[in-house]
Amino acid sequence: MRQKRQKHNNSVNRGHRNILLQDVFILFTMCRRTRLVFLFSVTILSRIMTKQKKVFVGLSGGVDSSVSAALLKQEGHEVVGVFIKVWQADFLPCTWREERRDAMRAAAHLGIPFLTLDLEKEYKEGVVDYMIREYGAGRVPNPDVMCNKQVKFGAFLEYAKNHGADHIATGHYAQIASLPDGPRLLAGKDKEKDQSYFLWTLSEEQLSHTLFPVGHLQKSEVRELARKFGLPNADKKDSQGLCFMGAVDMAEFLKHYLKTTNGDVVNEDGKVIGQHDGAILYTIGQRHGFTTTKNATDEEPYFVIAKDIQKNTLTVAHRSPEHEGTGSLFVKADQCNLIAPAQLWALNSEKKIMARIRYRGILYPVVLAHDPDRNDQITVSFTHRPEGISSGQSIVFYHNEECLGGGVIDEI
Repeated sequence: MRQKRQKHNNSVNRGHRNILLQDVFILFTMCRRTRLVFLFSVTILSRIMTKQKKVFVGLSGGVDSSVSAALLKQEGHEVVGVFIKVWQADFLPCTWREERRDAMRAAAHLGIPFLTLDLEKEYKEGVVDYMIREYGAGRVPNPDVMCNKQVKFGAFLEYAKNHGADHIATGHYAQIASLPDGPRLLAGKDKEKDQSYFLWTLSEEQLSHTLFPVGHLQKSEVRELARKFGLPNADKKDSQGLCFMGAVDMAEFLKHYLKTTNGDVVNEDGKVIGQHDGAILYTIGQRHGFTTTKNATDEEPYFVIAKDIQKNTLTVAHRSPEHEGTGSLFVKADQCNLIAPAQLWALNSEKKIMARIRYRGILYPVVLAHDPDRNDQITVSFTHRPEGISSGQSIVFYHNEECLGGGVIDEI
C-alpha cells in the first residue's frame, strides 16, 4: 500500500513539474509581409520550482510578505522569516518594534523560524545619506530604488546566500520569467501595485536567487489568501511612503540635515506668485508645501514643473508634470543596468522600447544610443517630450510587460 502511494505521489509530482515548465512561456508567431513578429507572454514565474528550496523571506510585518512566506511554505519549501532592522532618525516615531512584533506573529502562526537582521549601517549609508546628498545637489533621488539595490537585494541577499539559502523572497508586486537564456523581470499582474519600476537595478544573478510569490496576484487576492491562511495581519493597512521609513514629511526631514532659505514661487511667465521654504526641498510634480496667491476660490492646484537651485525659485503651473509637451527631448542616463543587453538593443533597433520616468507614470516611446566613452551611460531620445523630468530620477525601460533595466537621469 505504501509503495503504491509513493508511486502515485511521484507520478503526480512529475506531472505537476511538467505542467509548470510548459507554462513558462507562450510564444505567439505572427507573419506580416514575410516578416516574423514575435510576441511572448510569461506567467506564473516566480513560484515555479522543481524541488524544495531554502528560502529566506523578508518579513516586514505587512500582509504581502506574510502571504509570500505562507505560499512558499505551502509549496513545501524550507522557509525562514527575516525581519530587517534599519536606521531610524531619533526625531521620528520609532515604529520598528511594532513592525517586528507583527512579523514575529506571522512567523509564529506559520511555524517558521524567525531572525532579525541588523542592516542599520547599510541603510543609513546606502539610502539615507544618498538621499540627502542628492536633494542637496538639487537632484530628485529615488530612495526606494536605492533601498532595493543596497539593502533588500544587496546586503540581505548576500546574508541569505552566506547562510545557506537558495533564494530570498519579498512581497514585491513583480514577476520573474525563467527563460533558457536567463531570468527576466516582468511587471506585477496588479497594475495598480506593480513595483517593477523600483527594481530596475537587479542583475540576472540577483534575479536567479529571488522569488516574488505574490507578483502574479491582485492585491485583493493577497488579502483573501491572508484571511484563508489565518494570518494575524490579514487586515493590516498597507504601508505608505519611503522604503522602511513609511510616511515621512520629506521637507521636515531634510531640514534636519540641509540648510535652506525661503524663496520665490513663480509662474511660467516668471511672475512671483508665492513663497517656498527652499528649492532643494521640492520634487517635480509636487503640489503641496508652498504658498501661492489664489485668483479665485475654485482655482486649480499648482504643480512644481521646474526648480532653479542657483536662484532658489520654483516654477509652477496648473497642469500636472505628466502633461506631454511638444517636440523631442534628449537626456543622458548614467549608472545604467541592462538586465539582458542583447535583447534590449535588438528591440531598440526596431524602436520597441518604452520608458517611464516616475512610478506608475506615462510610458513614452524612446530610442536609445550607446555612450562611446562610458559603458554605463545611455543617451535617451524621447519622440514625445515629457514634462517634469529632473536629474536624479530613475528612467526605466520596458517592452510590453518586461522591465529591461534602467538608469539615473544625469543630463537633460
